[in-house]
Amino acid sequence: MSSASHLTARPATRGPLAVAGIAAKVESGARITPAEALALHEQADLLTLGRLADLVRARQHPHGIVSYIVDRNVNPTNVCITDCGFCAFYRRPGHAEAYVLPREVLIQKVRELAELGGRQVLMQGGHHPYLKTDWWCELFSDLHARFPLVNLHALSAPELDHLAKLDKRPVEHVIADLKAAGLGSVPGAGAEVLVERVRKLIAPKKTSTERWLDVHRKVHEAGLRSTATLMYGHVETPAERVEHLRVLRDLQDETGGFTAFACWNMQPAGVPEEAKYPEKTTPAVYLRVNALARIFLDNFANLQTSYVTQGMKMAQVSLRAGCNDFGSTMLEENVVSAAGCFHLASIETIERTIAQAGFLPRRRNTWYGFVDERALPPGCSRGPETRAEGAVHRPAPRT
Repeated sequence: MSSASHLTARPATRGPLAVAGIAAKVESGARITPAEALALHEQADLLTLGRLADLVRARQHPHGIVSYIVDRNVNPTNVCITDCGFCAFYRRPGHAEAYVLPREVLIQKVRELAELGGRQVLMQGGHHPYLKTDWWCELFSDLHARFPLVNLHALSAPELDHLAKLDKRPVEHVIADLKAAGLGSVPGAGAEVLVERVRKLIAPKKTSTERWLDVHRKVHEAGLRSTATLMYGHVETPAERVEHLRVLRDLQDETGGFTAFACWNMQPAGVPEEAKYPEKTTPAVYLRVNALARIFLDNFANLQTSYVTQGMKMAQVSLRAGCNDFGSTMLEENVVSAAGCFHLASIETIERTIAQAGFLPRRRNTWYGFVDERALPPGCSRGPETRAEGAVHRPAPRT
């Protein structure tokens, strides 16, 4: 089923008894159903959710490591024609504040990252009406040749879909050309909530649920990994949050191509359609949704915290509510900060925060291989070092 309607009915048994039975399934390692996930969302107390999420985290990551990556967010352009009412970053073509960064500026930004030992640049540019695939391929080829150790984690599924429309050709051909130019992996942005009722309200011009999923399917089939996200706390219902997790889990069962999941609440301050959205959700809701994701997404190895939106203290708490990864250093961030949310932190602060929570901080690459020179605990593998080693699929021959 592709909608959340099958989740609206409540389980016959409510309250502590129902939660205890579901908790027992989680403790035994069994997969829970969407209806059981909704029951946990609605009925479980936060301490129970946190305990179960921490149990699942420890089961998947028994060595006590919390990873992070040294990276930078770079937005080559802020021009976008999708007009999402929750986005304070974009500008329409011709706007006085619209920009496309010169190539030399982009090169310098990545050079600064590489000199700090950075391993990833997150690069997204919205839906520019004139920058086609060849523009991105030229940029990627240049950056990849200059900085081969910096992975290009770039272009969300809606952006890839947009490029396919501009080029008037299949998205798998776009992905193949970008990969040949140096694209290393794809971010999970643009998912918001993968339910059509919600998408029609908050992002009616953006890629549909089925298309978002299919683009990621084709990314995985091409031998690239991607991440998955959830932006909650606007017009969605609890059942629709669970539906979002369900479709992600189903696709992960099919492809195994997602490296990690991350969630954050919408930042409503200053966005174009601020009046239509409720007040920003509380930290307790973040912990609830985050913990539920770790419990339900049993086929996702990694859960990233979102200190940029939640702050360092709440991110630290989330390490005991399911998260095993502190995300990235984000030496630069422009999108959520445009909505007044700005919590960047130094590498030293990230490591200290992880250690204070009782974990070992270690640097990683995009594919969750460790690139830290420090020793790892006995029995802990360093994992994949390259895009090819991190792939879970061999790409099909291009026709």
